[in-house]
Amino acid sequence: MSYNFRFNALLPYTADIVSGVVLTLELSVVTMSIGLVIGFGVALASTSPVPALRRPARAYVEAIRNTPLLVQLFIVFFGLPSLGLRVDAVMAATIGLSINLGAYTGEILRAGFESVRGSQVEAGRSLGLNASQTFIHVVLFPAIKAIYPALASQFILLLLATSVVSSIGAPELFHQASFIDSRTYRSFEAYTLITLVYLALTLGFRTLFASVYWLVFVRRSRT
Repeated sequence: MSYNFRFNALLPYTADIVSGVVLTLELSVVTMSIGLVIGFGVALASTSPVPALRRPARAYVEAIRNTPLLVQLFIVFFGLPSLGLRVDAVMAATIGLSINLGAYTGEILRAGFESVRGSQVEAGRSLGLNASQTFIHVVLFPAIKAIYPALASQFILLLLATSVVSSIGAPELFHQASFIDSRTYRSFEAYTLITLVYLALTLGFRTLFASVYWLVFVRRSRT
């Protein structure tokens, strides 16, 4: 049995693919930004000597990291309306992905903060820096350098994970491929195309992140 490949059948849906790519990128960038803010707060709370801050932060991390992302999305999209809070699919996707990512970036940031040697902190304090100045000038840059590869990888994983939000109707890239498949019945062509698009996006971002790392960290350390 032979199969007649017809990738040209997808041409009328170019605009749908482009809109799916745009939404995928928007979700990735916005969610990464919000997730970093959440993660920063979680990292500070997790390393706090105050139990009232440390324990809830660690409970949040454990709850998110040990439950499926799809379940978390369903709670936001289907559960919040039961409480009188209605959100559309894109907003639910943003909230769900941000909450999920906050737990992972929180652990990455915490590991980065803890990777800075105590002797460096003590040296900063001995120079007369207060706690905030020590954190900004002594801890922050080495910590970011240490965790930058992990954060870059987390962004790539997030970009790929946005495909999950198609389950709640958010019209990102995977959802658009499913829509095209339902109209053209060209499953192989539709899903092969978005596979190539995802591959191009991830390789492009990997190259971008590698270039930024070299410019910001490697080149700076040589000057």
